[in-house]
Amino acid sequence: VEEDIAKRLQDYGFHAPTMSWPVPHSLMIEPTESESKDECDRLCDAFIAIKGEVDKIASGEWDMNDNPLKNAPHTQGMVMADEWSHSYSRQVAAFPAPWLKTRGKHWPTVGRINNPYGDRNLQVTTLDEFVG
Repeated sequence: VEEDIAKRLQDYGFHAPTMSWPVPHSLMIEPTESESKDECDRLCDAFIAIKGEVDKIASGEWDMNDNPLKNAPHTQGMVMADEWSHSYSRQVAAFPAPWLKTRGKHWPTVGRINNPYGDRNLQVTTLDEFVG
């Protein structure tokens, strides 16, 4: 599913792309002129690696529901917690590519949320609620 791939890209150090717009069930990648060729190559390498992860799910090597794609993104809190109940390693979850150890990692601040619920149940918070 496109959401799983978009969220997994965060574990590879990339911002999740726009999903299902303008074409349903798609990802819209928009590199800017400020992105280097090396960064674009890393993005391609991440997609190739994620395709390998999808293949592991399809072959049954990884569980259909408990796998790095379904549980992405993995926050620092999740990976450093005392308990780890997943069938894959913390290494696979947080550092799926070698460049993450050499150039640093951007950690997502939250894990998976219920996007359709949030789309249908918008909450507006005003500044007045924080002041006073």
